[in-house]
Amino acid sequence: MSAADPVVSAVEGRLSERGITLPAVVPPLASYVPAVISGNHVFTSGQLPMIDGKLPASGKVGTQDGNVDPEAAARLAATCAVNALAAIKGQIGDLDRITRIVKVVGFVASDPSFTGQPGVINGASDLLGAVLGDAGVHARSAVGVSVLPLDSPVEVEIIAEFV
Repeated sequence: MSAADPVVSAVEGRLSERGITLPAVVPPLASYVPAVISGNHVFTSGQLPMIDGKLPASGKVGTQDGNVDPEAAARLAATCAVNALAAIKGQIGDLDRITRIVKVVGFVASDPSFTGQPGVINGASDLLGAVLGDAGVHARSAVGVSVLPLDSPVEVEIIAEFV
């Protein structure tokens, strides 16, 4: 490795072990920024499960027609968490600086009868725990909503503490 090669953090290494490459920060869809620092915390905006600028699925979770099944939605929530990590890295430069994921808020576009939002957002929580270890253990809310931007099935925001 030459001096010009970027250093890959241990967190990015654990992502890579799972076949995940940290993407570029998803550009904002409206008048906001992907993340901001306040004190020693990074607050991300809500992150959609964008991959290469596109949503891989759309619609509601738990509908009778099987629009988006809960397992697929959990995988999408994990993608949201990866996008949030990219936004955090964009602010602090190195994901190994994260000392704790303080809070995760997950939104699930749901059929009114669907009550499995916590299981869907486990996709994000489990990924954060896997790549950050004890620092990935967090408080969390999982909320069902009628619709999300671009008809996304899920959206996740994160508050991370760093040194």
